[in-house]
Amino acid sequence: MPIIEKPHWTVRVEQPESAFAEGNSRWTNKDLDPVPRHARKWGVTSFISYWISDAFNAATWQFASSIIAIGLTWRESLGIVALSFFIISFVIALNGAIGVLHHVPFPVIARASWGFWGSYLAIISRAILAIFWFAIQNMNGANSVRVMIAAIWPSFATIKNGIPEAEGIDTPTMVSFFLFWLVSLPWLCMHPNQLRWLFMIKSVVVPVAWIAILVWALVSTKGEGDMWDQKATITGSAYSWAFLSSLTSVIGNYATLSVNQSDFSRYSRVSVKWQLIYVPLLPLIFTFISFIGVAATSAGAVKYGTIDWDPMALISNWPSRAARFFAAFSFALAALGVNISANSLSAANDLTALFPQYINIRRGQLLCAVLCWALVPWKILASAGSFLNFMAAYAIFLGPIAAIMVTDFWVVHHARYDTLALYQRHGIYAYTAGCNWRAVVAFLVGVGPNLPGFIQSINPDIDAGVGARPYAFGWLLGFSATALVYVVLELWVAPPRDTFIQRSVLPDEVYDAQGGVDEGVSVESGGEGEKGGWKERMSRIL
Repeated sequence: MPIIEKPHWTVRVEQPESAFAEGNSRWTNKDLDPVPRHARKWGVTSFISYWISDAFNAATWQFASSIIAIGLTWRESLGIVALSFFIISFVIALNGAIGVLHHVPFPVIARASWGFWGSYLAIISRAILAIFWFAIQNMNGANSVRVMIAAIWPSFATIKNGIPEAEGIDTPTMVSFFLFWLVSLPWLCMHPNQLRWLFMIKSVVVPVAWIAILVWALVSTKGEGDMWDQKATITGSAYSWAFLSSLTSVIGNYATLSVNQSDFSRYSRVSVKWQLIYVPLLPLIFTFISFIGVAATSAGAVKYGTIDWDPMALISNWPSRAARFFAAFSFALAALGVNISANSLSAANDLTALFPQYINIRRGQLLCAVLCWALVPWKILASAGSFLNFMAAYAIFLGPIAAIMVTDFWVVHHARYDTLALYQRHGIYAYTAGCNWRAVVAFLVGVGPNLPGFIQSINPDIDAGVGARPYAFGWLLGFSATALVYVVLELWVAPPRDTFIQRSVLPDEVYDAQGGVDEGVSVESGGEGEKGGWKERMSRIL
């Protein structure tokens, strides 16, 4: 009889022979290597559906609520949302374009500007944020599932609670949390190329459901409601500071994706110029969704006498059980999609970069799901308002990180990176002991002015006085200050001349040299003959 070898599971991840590893798996694995041509599945439709999917979530619905609460009107709140996403869309597009050109994820791109060991500062910062928000988004999904179950089984919400009140969660919510978490697991095992179908489905189902809610809001109240006639309750300098702080708050919600857009754009099979579609697309989509939140909340106030910015509280008032179920389902699907796109995949790429010998994207997402329970997000939401302030304020660290990445690629290096060197620890991006001190200095300069306000936001008992003012526009200040200092250090004070190359080295050149790329697929433009001025370089890229 033939001997049948039993499959065995190993702690180390699969690492086929890599053209980039140099025999050292410390800095890469299959999921960190540049995406080869045959694995680039994302087209224009995939990216549009991805962003529509990402935009339709409860947080976007509620953007206007905090702005209106501090004294501005719904019109001003929508204007702030539009301006915020107009600003952040440029950063998302520029960082996303790096992924399209070099087909590598954020943790690998960060090595060019931070150095191999220095990049860990940026990677760990984003990983922490992604894991905590994954846990919190699971609670948002659980609340949606709870409304769905209650629509089918009305007594579910009132079943006997066997969990101590001090835990911050009851039995129905715990069951809902577990069910949402369980349904999420199969999606966490999928490759990003497969996940694009989830985003496409969500980009159809959720917008249809929410537009139906908008129609209900407008038809049922015929435009009535105090909110539509609201006037700003603050003026002068208070108005200006409220405007800036609201702008920073909205930008901060998507500061993570401004850093890690390359985690998705690396799978692009279309020209880099399509990343520019984000500039008109994002402000339109996010502002429209915020308007739905305003209209639905205003309708709820007219019909039910309460202002419910929480969509689940609003939906729970509906008499139709079928309407409650399908509306809550749309929010559950929305939470699932955004949790994967903004949190679990981000955390997975970061964990993969930190431990490439043991973690790949699939294991990283599953580890994120396990850590979700350890963080007990129901306690975070129930008792730690200051912690949520901390998480929202964390954007002051991501703004400088995004600034360093954008300026390093587009301004300092004129869009020329050596992809192979991004995997060579002692190559041109080695810097001093693996750390680019210029990036660290620029990062500290960008973060420093915001720290007094950051501390005060966590603990209101600490009065930072006028020192808290910069925090009101923390992301903008951090991004601008970091960009300026970094460019000055890199170009005039202490230029790292080894990193200034005459032309890009793109991954397809390396794959072609190794014979590891599909035949019959053309090499993307932008890798050859890239000497010349800035305008010539940009024309070749676009």
